[in-house]
Amino acid sequence: MKTKQVFALLPLSVSLKWMTLMPLLLVSTHSLGRIVDNGEPAVIDGSTALDNYLVRNSSSLTANGASTTQIRAETGSSLTLTGTTVSASASTIGVDLVDSSATITGSNVTGRSTGLSVGSNITVGQGSKATVTSSNVTGGAVGAVVSGLSQLDLNQTTLVGTSGFGLQLANGQVSANGSTIQGGINGVLLTTDQTVSQPGRLTLNGTTVRGQSGAAIVVNNFSFAATTAEILVGNKSTLIGGNGKALEVKGSSTANMVVDNSDVVGDVSADAGATANITLQNQATLTGRLENVASLAVNSQARWNMVGNASIGNLSMNGGSIQFGSPTEFYKLSVANLSGNGTFLMDADFSTGQVDTLEVTGNATGNHKVVMGSSGADPTGLSSIPVIHIASGDAQFSLLNGPVDLGAFSYDLIQQGNNDWYLNTASRVISPGTQSVLALFNTAPTVWYGELSTLRSRMGEVRMDEGKSGGWVRAYGNKYNVSASSGVAYQQTQQGLSFGADAPLPIGDGRWLAGVFGGYSKSDLDIGRGTNGTVDSYSIGAYTTWLHEGGYYFDGVLKFNHFENESDVQLSDGKKTKGNYDNNGIGASLEFGQHIALTDNYFIEPFSQLSGVIIQGQDYDLDNGLSADGDRTRSLLGKVGATAGRNFNVDGKVVQPYVRAAYVHEFAKNNEVKVNDNAFNNDLSGSRGELGAGLAMSLAEKWHAHVDLDYSNGDKIEQPWGVNFGVRYSW
Repeated sequence: MKTKQVFALLPLSVSLKWMTLMPLLLVSTHSLGRIVDNGEPAVIDGSTALDNYLVRNSSSLTANGASTTQIRAETGSSLTLTGTTVSASASTIGVDLVDSSATITGSNVTGRSTGLSVGSNITVGQGSKATVTSSNVTGGAVGAVVSGLSQLDLNQTTLVGTSGFGLQLANGQVSANGSTIQGGINGVLLTTDQTVSQPGRLTLNGTTVRGQSGAAIVVNNFSFAATTAEILVGNKSTLIGGNGKALEVKGSSTANMVVDNSDVVGDVSADAGATANITLQNQATLTGRLENVASLAVNSQARWNMVGNASIGNLSMNGGSIQFGSPTEFYKLSVANLSGNGTFLMDADFSTGQVDTLEVTGNATGNHKVVMGSSGADPTGLSSIPVIHIASGDAQFSLLNGPVDLGAFSYDLIQQGNNDWYLNTASRVISPGTQSVLALFNTAPTVWYGELSTLRSRMGEVRMDEGKSGGWVRAYGNKYNVSASSGVAYQQTQQGLSFGADAPLPIGDGRWLAGVFGGYSKSDLDIGRGTNGTVDSYSIGAYTTWLHEGGYYFDGVLKFNHFENESDVQLSDGKKTKGNYDNNGIGASLEFGQHIALTDNYFIEPFSQLSGVIIQGQDYDLDNGLSADGDRTRSLLGKVGATAGRNFNVDGKVVQPYVRAAYVHEFAKNNEVKVNDNAFNNDLSGSRGELGAGLAMSLAEKWHAHVDLDYSNGDKIEQPWGVNFGVRYSW
């Protein structure tokens, strides 16, 4: 019986390699064994003697745990093989379907040339269908052959062609789920069936296709009528080519390959007369060269990772991206036409003038983003580098995350004329890395003052206690908004806890009180664009208070701090860099005022305060190479103001509400910081107004509490809120 086999269609001009396979597949020879005919059902099992079978004319064969040498099904017949071994070591084909169907489960099928053939009689043209599950199918030349009108479904199955192809598909349909297809030359060969107009369709779902010496998949019409192949590589499928190629398109063939949610590593190449159309979608990646590819679509967060210069036909992008190699590799992509909306991941080296480039030789449309690789080093040499050129069209290109971060500054992508885009270093802004450095060096004084808060709350407690010994604890929080006029804009949120104890000293004509304290605070810095920093501060100190019978008072504080600083920088290319350093600070505060009693238990307290702190200079590097060197940070803060309030006696307990207003001036103007040897100045100098309100009260004979609220505002720093509350116990 004459059957339609794919290799029977190959021309005699093909290479000797193909010629050696052809005679094995031209005619399926079947030495007569048992014949199941005329609708007869047959059942065999492990007790059945070894034989080969011809099942024809709508008959059926059911094999359970059986062993056979060859099985052929013809003219509407069906096979059901479960746990069965078919070993056709002396025959061409292990299981041969001609216009029939087979369900193969948990079985091993081996043929001297072909393990499984799923085909059709030329005169009938009905086609066959096979479903193979949890099985192994092996052929000396081809694992399985599927011709036009026929269908093969593989589920958790291994398909092997020892010396040729794992799968040979000619205008039929194959789906593989969780399977492995492997060939000594190619994993899959898609070729032509001249009697069928529909394209061959290969659907891979979680499947590995491997060509041991050649490409994973080859599409070739072998000089016959042009063939079209539809290929879906889906759900984490893998293509492995022994020659480094995932797909080869030869002759005048056309291959339309969609990579969906899979990662393919390997090249895609097409002959001069062939056509390759590639679509990447749903976070798929393709890493490899595209050679003579007619069209490429990169959609829905998919990415093409280039490994060399490339030239392709039409490029369309719908939410996908193209990576121009690693940061030290510089490639050129030439495209005939560009459309859609996508992202190009590129790099530039200003010291050498090397840059990734995109050239559109035809028409370019759409809005596209560019991500340039960031660096901790400053650019040198050229002031601008060409990045993109289009021949025509209204396409627009812009940097995805704003200016690209190169060392101490960030640089923008500038359009020149209508068709060129340049990375320009003539215009620049401070980079996020530099901002984080400046903010950390600028933050130490506000950390120090935030911990100090106001001595007014402590004074209220001491007066209520009439100078008794005691211990206290205080929790507080502060928010600061620092403007760009200080050198860098950022927001600081501080929270902390301090505690201490004090006792009266029997000296002088007034009352002296001395104490010691310690504390911890954490400040979180929000610098914007995903860049932030943290400062962990540990403090110890001593204080003294003098109270005079005439209402005069003096407060003095000496405080030592240890700061642990860390910056976390979000770079323009989506990467992060970090750096950290430790330093110390020491400062003092002196306050003098007078408590003036008024009628009806009202009082007013004018005061003046002078505070200063010196923070140790330090140098450190971010892990992207950005170098920071900060001098000593100095602050000298003067304050004059007044507090007014009233004492209420409530059930024998004193309740003291108050309000406060003050004028504050920062005298220190120059705190220099160098970033990559570029000098910057942190400057919080200037004046601001301060408002506050609070309440001090006695809770019991030995317990007192207070709460304070603060607000201040100036041209360089604003404190939208500050709150501290605490309790004191006297003994």
